Amino acid sequence: MATISQWVAGARLRTLPIVVAPVVIGTAAAVDPEQPINWVRALLALLVGLLLQVGVNYSNDYSDGIRGTDEQRVGPLRLTGSGAAAPKQVRNAAFGCFGLAALFGLLLVILSSAWPLLLVGVAAIFAAWGYTGGKNPYGYRGWGDIYVFIFFGLVATMGTTFTQVNRITEASLIGAIGTGLIGTALLMANNVRDIPTDKPVGKITLAVRLGDRNARLSYVAMLTIAILLPVLLTDSYPWMWLILLTFGVAIRPCWLMLREPNLGKLVPVLQQTGIVNTVYALLFTLAVVFQYV
Repeated sequence: MATISQWVAGARLRTLPIVVAPVVIGTAAAVDPEQPINWVRALLALLVGLLLQVGVNYSNDYSDGIRGTDEQRVGPLRLTGSGAAAPKQVRNAAFGCFGLAALFGLLLVILSSAWPLLLVGVAAIFAAWGYTGGKNPYGYRGWGDIYVFIFFGLVATMGTTFTQVNRITEASLIGAIGTGLIGTALLMANNVRDIPTDKPVGKITLAVRLGDRNARLSYVAMLTIAILLPVLLTDSYPWMWLILLTFGVAIRPCWLMLREPNLGKLVPVLQQTGIVNTVYALLFTLAVVFQYV
């Protein structure tokens, strides 16, 4: 039986900014002086995202573990691959997270009358499991990055905005693309580190397809585009120039991705990318709020 600390490690908390950032940005993009933010809906959106992300992490742990993909992994503890927990326990933990996410998501849809999001929510859960689960996981075919961009970028951000004001704003769209690219960059950094162990077992991620050098360059490109993109909003939100300050925290992980040959030393890039996403979301939010102060 795994200890509590091992379960926490298996949840991979460093990946959670990929969920918090889009909810923060999506809520900020709904700010309107004539319509106050509904904080209960914002909290429910956050809970849905967090539970989906933890569920995905446990699902990946289970699926990769039973396939033997994690036998030579570096980085965070793998519950299944290390034998710390029985595969069935990890699988059930993933399903439990997905179930709670569905419950909170249903409540959010009811409170906001955002009925179209019901189908989106169902698709998100199936996509979360199909990432590495099932007989033909799309994460093993290089489509995982698309999943992250769509569900933890576009859907999470614009869905949050929609539950607040029942429409998609321009700021929500731009913010969704930006935070989606940062989340995808985080996955790319993770997969670059795992190229030597993924390729031999048939896990052909986008990083494997691109090759080490091109995958590293794509990480830098995604962060750069994400940070520059909100500048398009400066006519409506003059304070949006603040977003460029995100480059200050993006320099270190970009440098490591470009210059560090030791794949084991790329582990801190995951946390650093999470920090980039957090700073990005906070500066985006400030830029919108300052518009109305």
